[in-house]
Order: sequence, then C-alpha cells, then structure tokens
Amino acid sequence: MQAPPSHVARRNALQWDALIVLAVIVSLIVASFVTLDLQLGALFAADGIAKMSEFAGGFAPPDLSSEFVGRVAEGALETLAMSALGSLIAAVLGLLLALPASRVQHRWLRQAARLVLNVLRSIPELVWAALLVIAAGLGPFPGTLALAVHTTGVLGRLFADTLENLPPAPAEALRNNGASAAQVFLYATAPQAAPQFISYTLYRWENNIRAATVLGVVGAGGLGQMLYVHLSWFQMEQVATVVLAMVLLVLIVDLVSYIARQMLTR
Repeated sequence: MQAPPSHVARRNALQWDALIVLAVIVSLIVASFVTLDLQLGALFAADGIAKMSEFAGGFAPPDLSSEFVGRVAEGALETLAMSALGSLIAAVLGLLLALPASRVQHRWLRQAARLVLNVLRSIPELVWAALLVIAAGLGPFPGTLALAVHTTGVLGRLFADTLENLPPAPAEALRNNGASAAQVFLYATAPQAAPQFISYTLYRWENNIRAATVLGVVGAGGLGQMLYVHLSWFQMEQVATVVLAMVLLVLIVDLVSYIARQMLTR
C-alpha cells in the first residue's frame, strides 16, 4: 500500500492538532462554568434590575456647567498626554529589549531579555502605579511611568516576535555582500518591521487611554482620578460627565489610530 504524500500527512497532523487545541479550549470553558459560582438568576431578577435602573438614573443629567467641563477637559488632556508619552517611551524601550530577545544565536541573552519582558508585562499597570506613587508622589508622573513600564513588556514581546518572523532573504542578501549588522538592521530589518511596529504601538496607545483612566484609583492623575473622587462622593452627575469625556477621548484616539493604520497599509 502506497504511503500518503508528505503534504497530505502534514495537513492531517495539523487538523488533529487543531482538534486537540479546540477540545482543550472547550474543556476549559466548561470547567470554568462548573467551578465558578455564577448567580445569573440574581443578576436578572426583578429586584436587581430595579436597583441597577435606580443607580443608572442618578447619572442624568450630566453636569455640563462651564467650570466643571473645563476641569474635565484639563483631565482629558492630562490623560491623553499620559497615554501618549507612556506609549512612546514603551515603544523605544520595547524595541531596545526586542533586539536581544529575538537574537536566537545568543541564547542566554535572548532568555534574559524575554524574562525581563515577561516580568514587566505580568505586573498590571495598577500595581506599577501604586508602587511608583509611593516613590514619586501623586499626579500624572507615576501614572505615565506605570503605563510605560507595563507597555514596554507588551510591545517588547510583540516586536521580538515580529523580528523573528520576518523573511530572512533581504537580511541574508546584505550580509552576503559584506553589510554590517547595523546596515542590515537599517536597510532590511527596519523597513520590513516598521509598519507592524507602528500598528502595535498605535493599538497599545488605544489601550493605554483606557488604562490611564483606571490609574486614577491610586491618585495617578487625569480623568481616572476625577472619576474616583466623584464616585467616592456619589456625585453621579459629575461622574456622568467624566464618563462621557472618556468615551469621547477613546473615540477620537480610535479614529486617529484607524486613519494612521490605513495610511500605513496603502
């Protein structure tokens, strides 16, 4: 009996691998529902819905007085600056760490760089902010650093994976013609990876806008701090205004990011 062609055997193996992965995912989902105490009945009970409606009713109407809207605008600009500066710092540091993290010929250096990236991104922004607030005091500075530290771990890993998955032919052609490592990176690696790097950075900037609002819980400035203060005093009209500002800010950043990505893919 003739053996099946190698490509057919490889395709069958991939199908079995996909089925195994799917079975594991389904098993984890089922186990999650079994082990968690999900009280869906209480969530959709008439009493619960009535309490949520009463609470949501306190948000209307939002506080649109000129004085408060001005303060919210200042907080929005502070949040925008925190997220933009944190993302920029993270992109630079992430690239610096991604270079050794993707150099498979220096295994010890690669493992050390990836360990650093794993530690940075495994600790949430809120924990980094709490630590940095103790060191640097309240305000946007520790919030910016917290975003930069965590995002460095995320972008560094994404950048390293991008570098490892690039087609090797352009870099090999330059090396064979006597180009230095710096020339190979500038004229072969960087042009191929730049669109992906920018796309990842823009996406993380969008995420950092949302993360910056959470950091206000530990006094890291911006709209998040305003939200925390007014929620603590149950000033729901002011909370509604801050939430609307958050939504508007995220929509603007999403639009800018979308336009930038469309320009990159032309």
